[in-house]
Amino acid sequence: MASELIEALEILEKEKDISRESIIGAIETALVTAYKNQYKKKDSILAAENVFAKVDEETGEFFVYAEKTVVDEVENSLLEISLEDARTIYPQCQVGEVVRLAAESREFSRIATQNAKNVLMQNLREREKDNVFEEFQSKEKGIATGIVQRINDQNITINLGKADGILNENEQVKNERLRPGERIKVYVLEVRNTKKSLRILVSRTHPELVRKLFESEVAEVKDGTVEIMAIAREAGSRTKMAVWSNDPDVDPVGACVGMNGMRVNAVVSELKGEKIDIINWSDNPAILIENALSPAKVISVLADAEEKTATVIVPDYQLSLAIGKEGQNARLAARLTGFKIDILNETQAADILDEIYQGDFEEEEEYEDAYEESSEELPESSEEEE
Repeated sequence: MASELIEALEILEKEKDISRESIIGAIETALVTAYKNQYKKKDSILAAENVFAKVDEETGEFFVYAEKTVVDEVENSLLEISLEDARTIYPQCQVGEVVRLAAESREFSRIATQNAKNVLMQNLREREKDNVFEEFQSKEKGIATGIVQRINDQNITINLGKADGILNENEQVKNERLRPGERIKVYVLEVRNTKKSLRILVSRTHPELVRKLFESEVAEVKDGTVEIMAIAREAGSRTKMAVWSNDPDVDPVGACVGMNGMRVNAVVSELKGEKIDIINWSDNPAILIENALSPAKVISVLADAEEKTATVIVPDYQLSLAIGKEGQNARLAARLTGFKIDILNETQAADILDEIYQGDFEEEEEYEDAYEESSEELPESSEEEE
């Protein structure tokens, strides 16, 4: 029996990935439960503090002990023992001492044993769940690889190995069609350990999924040489990402793109063809906004850092490109930079400037006279300096 217990411990330790100490602790708890159920009386309450069990890890032998106080007259047989009975085991004991008495496990009834088995299995399940929780808690705010298991009307179950992740409807990419058995990467939003089960929420739409994918593909991002400063994403369609290099000899955009686009293409493939624009980060808001509106060309940017607003002027033929289809390019640029961006073409900008400079003059002659007067006030040396 002892050897069988040791063998069972080894199997559980390997299959369930539960430490031997945890398994032995669960067995000891189950033995205490069996003892309590065996000697429990309807009119009395057993104090669990005086009962404990011990399992020998090497031999597999186990014992259940009850500690009782030596008294002259026994009032509670569960907690006390008479001096006469105690001295049959401990001849030198005295009244007031606490002695340890062993209980024979074979005396346990069938019901007590069954209850102990249930307690043991419950404890093992709890420890297994705790182990899985600790493992996935370390992956929270990171990525995990899983296999699409079940697709319901709203939620998709992703098998992550030892546990299942839930991909809610609002975390699914609208135009992405996943198939059962398909292997995908997901961003782990939250790992929650409830009394009933372990709940893992995952996402395919979170911007941080893009960051983590680049960390796995780009060594310079993983080691911190290249930093991803900001990400704006419309999942399934387009992502804009601003990068910065801490090493002047390393091109951050080139590092993320990779040779022949190998690195960025790996991320695009994982995201089912989602387009990714990678731009250089700048602490200068005007330069950052200009970069963010790529691939459109920009003539000038007037940025107000305090108000977080900016006016951008682009060539007439670049206006639609700067705004993008359904305003997507401008919208992502605004999210990436944190600025409210107003885009004007050259014609619109010229009309506004004309209104500013000519609005106070009713006649063209007055405008020309005022222009000449303002020109006369310019320093004479300005032409020489040019």
